[in-house]
Amino acid sequence: MNTSPSVPLVPLICDRHRRTRRAFLERSVGVALAGLGGLTLPLQAAGRPVKIQLGTLVQKDTSVHQILKTMAAKWQKAPGPGLTVTFHTDGVMGSEADMIRRMRIGQLQAAVLTTAGLAGIDPTLSALQKMPLAFRSLDEVVYVRSKLFPKLQQRLRERDFVLLCLSDAGWVRYFSKVKATVPADFRKLKLFATVGDKEYIEVMREMGFRPVPLEYQDILTGLATGNMIEALASAPFYALAGQFYTQANHMVEVNWVPLVGGAVIHRKAWDLFPPETQNELLKIAQEAGEQIQRQTRTEADEAVVAMQKRGLTVHSLDAPAQAAWEDFARSLEGRVRGRLVPAETFDEVHALIKEFRASQSSAPK
Repeated sequence: MNTSPSVPLVPLICDRHRRTRRAFLERSVGVALAGLGGLTLPLQAAGRPVKIQLGTLVQKDTSVHQILKTMAAKWQKAPGPGLTVTFHTDGVMGSEADMIRRMRIGQLQAAVLTTAGLAGIDPTLSALQKMPLAFRSLDEVVYVRSKLFPKLQQRLRERDFVLLCLSDAGWVRYFSKVKATVPADFRKLKLFATVGDKEYIEVMREMGFRPVPLEYQDILTGLATGNMIEALASAPFYALAGQFYTQANHMVEVNWVPLVGGAVIHRKAWDLFPPETQNELLKIAQEAGEQIQRQTRTEADEAVVAMQKRGLTVHSLDAPAQAAWEDFARSLEGRVRGRLVPAETFDEVHALIKEFRASQSSAPK
């Protein structure tokens, strides 16, 4: 895919000597680009908008997609050289790891990814989604995320990506084809795992689980066949949109981890904009992130009700079941810290959670 507009690389010059010089320069640039293997980053020239190809696993025409389209429309009105956004939804650009690779070589310029995907750029991001039962409330999630955001922006910037926004979509719950309410039940089932998340897969196997690596777009097929996967962790709104509940019609009400995601753009595209345009694009993206969070949290609750009406069985946790999940989460900590989440960031998250809880307990009632 070549998204580069056909634009002049040097100004039009009248005299013959300069025309010759121009032809030489253009040939030189062409050779350089060919040597980079067909890099497709769009070149911005006066009067021409920057073309942004954006990839995501988000399903087309969902509320999140609509919010992103509104964001893109506002971006196009921002002061500066202008831009256009083309969306590639439903994972048509591959897995989140594939999309990161495509951004690095210029086939995509931006993406909306979960933090599991963003961790492929920098593992620090995994702290927001790979610390089971660390958070007791979504307010804690927001507090920790806001405190870490400047640091995460800097770390991604050092790796040639600009972190535009982060938001959450509520809690990830466990779904299964048969009744399963405690970790021991899920050890008997084939559990979905994201392709490429090798460390997570290894940790789960060490804990006695049976992870099966698949792409997101293959989840429903994997459940329907009956012999590929039998359970998965998913946000309810995603389970509804993807129709996973039609095959995995049991859900256990454990707030395992928050589903956190964000938008990123590659620096080569970002640096085509002047600072005033960058500031406006960043502001618009963060407003979109806040809107996505409000909408998807609401949809998470609505999705559970909708799925129950269509055959989903929801299993609440009694005290022994809750204790079993908490014991399991504690047993995971030694493997999560330093493997799934950098040790320094793991400790920082726990310190911030403690800080937040202390501020809440001391607040006037």
